[in-house]
Amino acid sequence: MKVCQLCAVDFTMARFLLPLMRGIADAGHEVVGVCADGPELDLVRAAGFRVIPLPLSRSLSPPRIWRAIREVRRVLVKERFDLLHVHTPVAAAVARFAALGIGVPTIVYTAHGFYFHDRMAPLKRSAFIAIEWLAGRLTDTLFTQSSEDADSARRLRLCRTGDVLAIGNGSDPKRFSPDPTVRARIRAKFGVAPDRVVIASVGRLVAEKGFPELIEALRSVDADLWIIGDRLPSDHAETIDSVLDKARTDPVLMRRVKLLGRREDVPDLLRAADIFCLASHREGMPRSVIEAMLSGLPIVATDIRGCREEVENGVNGILVPVNDQVSLAQTLGELCSAPDRRACYGRASRERAQASFDEAQVVARQLQHLGLQDPANNTFDTARQLSA
Repeated sequence: MKVCQLCAVDFTMARFLLPLMRGIADAGHEVVGVCADGPELDLVRAAGFRVIPLPLSRSLSPPRIWRAIREVRRVLVKERFDLLHVHTPVAAAVARFAALGIGVPTIVYTAHGFYFHDRMAPLKRSAFIAIEWLAGRLTDTLFTQSSEDADSARRLRLCRTGDVLAIGNGSDPKRFSPDPTVRARIRAKFGVAPDRVVIASVGRLVAEKGFPELIEALRSVDADLWIIGDRLPSDHAETIDSVLDKARTDPVLMRRVKLLGRREDVPDLLRAADIFCLASHREGMPRSVIEAMLSGLPIVATDIRGCREEVENGVNGILVPVNDQVSLAQTLGELCSAPDRRACYGRASRERAQASFDEAQVVARQLQHLGLQDPANNTFDTARQLSA
């Protein structure tokens, strides 16, 4: 089969879709990537995939959307894919509308996290549900990462066929794992004492990731906070520039908060940490939490979809209310002063992630459901693929 993997931006394709593309290719199919151009596509092309750059974006600008629909339609007509697999909300809707009436045999949509959520203003929420419903009339199979999103999709009839499956999310257990030697080396590099508690957080530097309340919580938590990530050029979410400026200049925060930017050594940084925190306001099923769990870290996360499936409250971490700086600070402070509890949660995290959040399982689940691979041969070597 000839399969198209389509998303909005190069970062998504290179960092999240590449293992799936490799799995499909290993099963004997041709895979072509379609997304906006960018430097991350070098990784995709180096892996042997053809990529067609198109003017896709995460913007809701009507002129941009109309242009994107025209360009995607042109490519779909020319390439004649057997299966169109779309990702990320705006690009996924654009591609499905572009495919209307041109005979694409199968259209699959993976909702990595529906844009609508319970805390959204009712009118805005209804509008985004309506868009998903309309695009769902053109969808043969709908994958979600979280079970909660799958339940929502069935209840709201967001797939015309009713073929909805929660595929989960995962990462590579061999790439993310505890290592005391690496821990000591990284902490020495940053001048952090062996007994100093380090809280790590990974994500895009936007307000909806909860960084404003997490940074402010550090005023009353005697620990170091390592923030790993930056703002993507394609981001339209609310900026946090003033919060970051305060973290760099406030006498208390500047001693405790380290803004590490985008890094390629995230596994090593997680090995050197003691707690992982994700204070996000909305997620699908965050991979950052899974990678921290594989690294043997206790988790403090907000009580939202996705996180509720990853974190068993009081077993491998603690769930706190969304946008509640006081609860966040109190929970982090209590965990910082409880090393035995952290160790217990960390062991449970590693065991839970190995059992339920292995990326190879997630890829195999999709190949089986779409009939792309014989069920008797349904796994692939994640470590080999990621290092290829």
